[in-house]
Amino acid sequence: MTPERTINLLRALFVVLTTSMSAVVGVELGIGPWKGAGLGAVFGLVVVLADRLLKGISLRLFSSATFGLLVGFIFSKLLLASNFLRGASETTEWLISLTLYVSFAYLGMMLAIRSNRDELALIIPYVRFRRATVQDDPVLVDSNIIIDGRLPDLCATGFVGSSLVVPRFILDELQRLADSSDPQKRDRGRRALERLEEMQNSPKLTVTVPQGVNDPSLSVDMKLVQTARVLDARLLTNDANLCAIARLEGVQVLNLHDLMRALKPVVEPGAVIELPLVKEGRDVHQAVGYLGDGTMIVVNHARTYLGQTVPVVVTSSLQTSAGRLFFAELKHLPADTPQ
Repeated sequence: MTPERTINLLRALFVVLTTSMSAVVGVELGIGPWKGAGLGAVFGLVVVLADRLLKGISLRLFSSATFGLLVGFIFSKLLLASNFLRGASETTEWLISLTLYVSFAYLGMMLAIRSNRDELALIIPYVRFRRATVQDDPVLVDSNIIIDGRLPDLCATGFVGSSLVVPRFILDELQRLADSSDPQKRDRGRRALERLEEMQNSPKLTVTVPQGVNDPSLSVDMKLVQTARVLDARLLTNDANLCAIARLEGVQVLNLHDLMRALKPVVEPGAVIELPLVKEGRDVHQAVGYLGDGTMIVVNHARTYLGQTVPVVVTSSLQTSAGRLFFAELKHLPADTPQ
């Protein structure tokens, strides 16, 4: 049975329980079992409706709101203790007291909800024992990042933390890929499952497989976004469309392509680099080499050094439709090389 069906079953049992108990109470109060059962059913349905409305509220938000209510109650109590309502009628005193309690409770609750955990820690210095770090947050991964193959090496660096979350529907997607009739898709799916198993067996990583959001009407991307929101997790992916959707939904996203671009080596005119020359250039004296990220560098007067790694000096660059193209010269030109 899925968690959603289990929750609905518990809700139905709760309504049945309140209805049965209210029928007994109705007999004791003399209003009859049917009226008591009806009132109990209405009460149970109202509680279930309140539960549905509180679906998006986390325990941390509820705790903050409770703390705010307590602060508002204390302020109201202190204000009423000053006896500034002395001489007022009993009805006026009751109305003003109720207004103060409600107003201060509302203000305290709103301030607490809008405050972050660090601000609350300043008010309550022993509310936590250590600082919560970004690395402690779970990282939700999608199928693309698992198939990509760089996830184990990325986790080994420690930049994304050690708590990985792979929802059940992502495993189902990889399983369908591994059972595909297409040999390429089947190999990709099997390798992805093998990587997951290796990471799960690693003592440095914690891989959990929750059920996740299991709404058949949602796409896989929306299931990932909703699961990340429920778990308060960061989403790790290399899918640009999923990144855009998640950021619009207010979910923190770690885009692997953004990381690769940030780590891309900066090549400026005058830089000296060691470059392997792998093929001939367009002109008879040119040779071409590539950096680790695929950036192409054309080296003048280097045709005779094909297949070697030589020091070159970057001289200029040209922006093309395929990216930036760099030109370079050999750092130590032979004496007979034409300039």
